[in-house]
Amino acid sequence: MTAASPRIVGNFIDGDYVESAGEELIDRRAPGTDEVVSQVVASSAEAIDRAIDAAREAFDSGPWPHTSGMERAIILNRLADLIDRDAAKLARLDSEEGGKPIILAEGDIAGAASLCRYAASLAINMQGKTFTNNGPDFTGLVLREPIGVVGLIIPWNFPALILCQKLPFALAAGCTVVVKPSEFTSSSAWEIVRLVSEAGVPDGVVNLVSGAGQAGQALTESKKVDLVSFTGSTATGKKVLAAAAGNMKKISLELGGKAANLVFADADLEDAAAGVIFGMNFNNGECCVSQPRLLVERSVADEFVAEVARRAAILKVGQPLDRSTDVGALIHAGHLDKVTSYVQNAPSHGAKVVTGGTRLSGGVFGNGQFLQPTVIDNVSDTAPAFQEEIFGPVLTVTRFADAAEAVRLANSVDYGLSNSVWSKNMDTVLTTAKALRSGTVYANTTIDAPPQMPFGGYKASGIGREMGEAGFEEFTELKSVNIRTGKRAGTFAIPSSGR
Repeated sequence: MTAASPRIVGNFIDGDYVESAGEELIDRRAPGTDEVVSQVVASSAEAIDRAIDAAREAFDSGPWPHTSGMERAIILNRLADLIDRDAAKLARLDSEEGGKPIILAEGDIAGAASLCRYAASLAINMQGKTFTNNGPDFTGLVLREPIGVVGLIIPWNFPALILCQKLPFALAAGCTVVVKPSEFTSSSAWEIVRLVSEAGVPDGVVNLVSGAGQAGQALTESKKVDLVSFTGSTATGKKVLAAAAGNMKKISLELGGKAANLVFADADLEDAAAGVIFGMNFNNGECCVSQPRLLVERSVADEFVAEVARRAAILKVGQPLDRSTDVGALIHAGHLDKVTSYVQNAPSHGAKVVTGGTRLSGGVFGNGQFLQPTVIDNVSDTAPAFQEEIFGPVLTVTRFADAAEAVRLANSVDYGLSNSVWSKNMDTVLTTAKALRSGTVYANTTIDAPPQMPFGGYKASGIGREMGEAGFEEFTELKSVNIRTGKRAGTFAIPSSGR
């Protein structure tokens, strides 16, 4: 793909690709080369309304909400097979547009297919409850029903994977959908929505609107949309909450994180060093569950930090489509500026850059957005680099004396999405895991969980859960049906009419 032949990504509404009618086209430059690789239609208000109306009609009058769980499961498994079939194409799109290493993008696509298969199993098992313990003439039914029309707002860092943390679960529940991908990484979402149609989902059930923030704003403000599921920054998540306030729709938010690796002296330090390197550099560090803070016990800190710095220094930074690349290109120039500002300002807060921190350009890097993996030692818990989400391949190091201090440091940020604990003492692992204020805790591993495990955050990291049964239930409503059988005695002493 060259700058002379960019892809055009537009709207998919009611089963058809909708040609742009004079809408602005947003250029997407590949972060590895700065070439325009795609152009995204900035959807008009009319197009967004059409997509919402199509989803509304499909839910209110179409067959999908009444399709059996078994039929939905068959279609979702077919979608998984189609994603597997087109895996190479989808991975290349995410790597090229997002800057992530191709081998990680391939893992994302495999994960997306697995999520579809797991959601299919939930479609079959969707169930409510029955209560018969309030007297012999009472039966209570708790029905679980699809919530309705859902808007899915997808971020740029995991375009296909996070789409499939939401879309197949919504479809499994019987919902209809309007997808709004990031304008930076729209192509894989567009392709997967087409595969949904190929898999046999009826027209109008899944629609896609492209563009920047105005499309997501419209979904959030629309009274025809029953739920918005948003993944992105905490700052934008607050705007989603504010926009939904006027119509009281259900909101599910998966927001920012500031995870820590808590490394105790009794850990397998070689495993822990490998885990820390993975956690800080996975997806270029542009990951809400990345591990940008290292909290390490003082007695082993100097040796451990030296080993982490050594490993960071030998990682290969390179073009995203190069299969030997460990760390690719950051999403855009403005984001690279933000990430490097934390590195540049670290010494003014008493910290020391141990390795990395240099922008890379020229040669193989060309005009791309590349940064060496960076380790910053002696970072105070009050420093911006410790407290704020950097979202790049940058690790801060802070030492602790004991478990109580480690937990205090880990919990001292606004976020609560995930943390990792490294210790071979199960008392330490479980006691620490229970004390950490985060939705996920990894023990002797990091960024490692199957689709069955619910995912979401405490505090400023969000509201609600994705994946697992809890993630499926986000797309449902409960209805209580209270039934009395037999003759009902009157409440008031009113004589019968004799009829």
